[in-house]
Formats: sequence, structure tokens, C-alpha cells
Amino acid sequence: MQINIRGKNMEITPALQEYAEKRLSKLGKFLNFEGEVQATLSVVKEDHIVDVTISIGGLLLRGEEATQDMYASIDLVVDKLERQIHKYKTKINRKLRQKGLKELNEKYINRALAQEEEEPRIVKTKRFVMKPMPLEEAVLQLNLLGHDFFVFTNAETEEINVLYKRKDGNYGLIEPVE
Repeated sequence: MQINIRGKNMEITPALQEYAEKRLSKLGKFLNFEGEVQATLSVVKEDHIVDVTISIGGLLLRGEEATQDMYASIDLVVDKLERQIHKYKTKINRKLRQKGLKELNEKYINRALAQEEEEPRIVKTKRFVMKPMPLEEAVLQLNLLGHDFFVFTNAETEEINVLYKRKDGNYGLIEPVE
């Protein structure tokens, strides 16, 4: 298993590199594959963020954790990935018992071929009336609907805006610029 570790907004010290490689290499005992693990370590303000992506036969496992300590973030993301791997292996083993190995391999090969040939397409179109509303009402609508974003006509600017919920719990606003 090849482990690639890179830093974003920070320099990776040899001790940090060694610790991250040691912890991430433990995932190899669960996987038994010759793949690649991509790890990005970054610092944003006081948050130490670790983002790890593992590709296993067309399946992507991804974990991201942010704490005040880079070593703790590495430990948490490895724990999260171990849980994902366990869930994935349990699902595969259950399918193997139910359908048999041959049928399962044919299914995955056919699905992989179909995904390579198929391009993403629009499968649904939604139309709705957009009445002008102030930003506060748009926030209320977003929360009432339970969506991650809300498209509305801003009553102040009379332009179409997009309001979205950020990972940190706050809101973002996208305004067009001409």
C-alpha cells in the first residue's frame, strides 16, 4: 500500500510524516490491497485538518477530521476509516454468502463497464415560482425546508441569489456579479 502525505498551508515534519504513515499503514491489515492512500494535512486558523482518501476497486473511502491537535486528527480519521472499512467488508461478505462469488464478480464488472460508458445526465427538472424576499426570510425558508441550499430572488437587489448551509453551521450567500 502506497501512502502519499502532503501538507497544505503547513510543512510536514519528519516526526509528523512518520506518525501519519504508521497510523495509516495499519489500515492495510484490514484491506489486503495494493492501492494508494492520499492524505492531506492542513491548518486553517486553529483547526488541524486531516483528509484521507482511499480507492478500493472503484469504491472510494474518505475521512476528514479537524481538531486542535494534528496527531489527534490523524487518530480520529484512522478510526473513522476503520469503521468504514468494517462496514464495507461486512456488506461484501453478506453479498458473497447470499449470491456466490461468481455472480457478484460479474455484477461488479458489468456495473464498472456501464459506469465507464455512461456520462452524468440530468434526471430531474424542478420549476418553482420565486417571489422576492429579504435574506432573513430566505434563511427561514431554508431551515423550514431542511435543504442544504435555497434559491431565491433577493428583495433588496432584485437578483437571483443562492443561500447555502456551511459545514460549520453558518450560512453562505452566492450573489451574481456582472
